[in-house]
Amino acid sequence: MSMPALVLALGILIVAEGLNILAEMFAAQLPGVSSLFERQNLYLFGMVFLGCSLLLVGYSMGYGAAKNIWVVTAMSVGGILVVEPILAWTFFHQFPEKGAIVGLVLGAIGLIATIIWR
Repeated sequence: MSMPALVLALGILIVAEGLNILAEMFAAQLPGVSSLFERQNLYLFGMVFLGCSLLLVGYSMGYGAAKNIWVVTAMSVGGILVVEPILAWTFFHQFPEKGAIVGLVLGAIGLIATIIWR
């Protein structure tokens, strides 16, 4: 396993997930679905296109380095576990409820288990 390539893939996955989540958060704040297609909001589609393109690169690099798709999937989910709560707080100023906290903790435990146990 090439550790520098795996770390680079993780960085790319975190940026990619962040772009996609950011676009989702911006879209959630719009007044309705039809406003997605207004000229001033079309940048969201560009963010998603770039984010998904980076996801493809990150998955490809990660699998090439780890030779195990589950490690790459855990890295992607880990990126979501880190980035999404930060962005949710930043844009909505809401704390998670008990069930969401349990879900985040269990997701983090699953991520750690996937990486540590082979």
